[in-house]
Amino acid sequence: MSKQALLQPYTMGDLHLPNRIVMAPMTRSRAGNVARAPTEDLHVLYYTQRATAGLIITEGSQVSKQAVGYIHTPGIYSQEQVKGWGKVTKSVHDAGGRIFIQLWHVGRISHPDFHNGDLPVAPSAINPNAKSFTPEGFKDTVTPKEMTLEDIKMTIADFQKAAKNAVEAGFDGVEIHSSNGYLFHQFFNGTSNHRKDHYGGSIENRARLFFDTLEAIKQVIPQNRIGARFNPSLHNLYGMTLDKDTIPTFDYIIEKLSNDYDLAYIHLSEPFNDVSKVAFAEPHIAKRYRPKYKGTLMINGGFNEDSGNKIIADGYADLVSFAKLYISNPDLVGRFREHIPISKWDADTFYTLGKEGYTTYETIT
Repeated sequence: MSKQALLQPYTMGDLHLPNRIVMAPMTRSRAGNVARAPTEDLHVLYYTQRATAGLIITEGSQVSKQAVGYIHTPGIYSQEQVKGWGKVTKSVHDAGGRIFIQLWHVGRISHPDFHNGDLPVAPSAINPNAKSFTPEGFKDTVTPKEMTLEDIKMTIADFQKAAKNAVEAGFDGVEIHSSNGYLFHQFFNGTSNHRKDHYGGSIENRARLFFDTLEAIKQVIPQNRIGARFNPSLHNLYGMTLDKDTIPTFDYIIEKLSNDYDLAYIHLSEPFNDVSKVAFAEPHIAKRYRPKYKGTLMINGGFNEDSGNKIIADGYADLVSFAKLYISNPDLVGRFREHIPISKWDADTFYTLGKEGYTTYETIT
């Protein structure tokens, strides 16, 4: 049992992980307070219950008020939020765990209801034609405001300040959420970025905001404590579609990260849906990017105990992140070790307030 690939220790930069099982970032919408701050009775307990993971990556946490796009999601831009997260990190560390925070800006996947009637911002004024989960329920997204160069400068500063706040809150590192149709991904994609300046057009230009932000963040936290998440073959979610430059864009980003940076990891997602017949898609993300990336590669996407062990044993990934399995199995590491059946999750409580379906799942190992 102890020979499972997932259960082997791993050294990630200067951080020792006792196993290769990562708790993936998951929006859970439990910060039901005006400050959008984590709480002791919910967030502290939730993350501490899962501290046996090799690494915990928190839910996406907005870097500014402008970055908000969902109800009841915590931030990392105010002192009250820093204080709340500090209680989380202390408890996780006291339980022997390691924890990164995911830094988040949703861009155009927001709504004026979150911004006192002002438009959300994006690389270009293109409506994603999606739904935004507002305090008044789901509403149609709107055409966002195209970011000015001053807006971009302020956003980079927001990410830098959020990373600095994360250090103050005691996090072991940060993950830049550059995935799943949110702000950075909107800049990467030609269907959402029609800019004519040096943040649009060429592949290098569309990747520029990410690298400018990374440069700013590494001024306040070491590179080997920074991760980045990407979803190269995301298709038909939040208005994102693939084109001929999509995969070459991620090839460029990931090869540049491999050659020019020393990050904690890159966190890649296998396709969310079947893209085998989708033009320009890459159906096998880990297999494509393992040869291109010399650092730590974390993979996500519907893995279980067997498939997680296999992808590491086959050499395509160093770490595997699990999302829904961690919702209903706080002791996932122990269950894998002892081959104990997995408890099913209750999807009806994924985004509801309160402890039900959040801190109420049984730990049996």
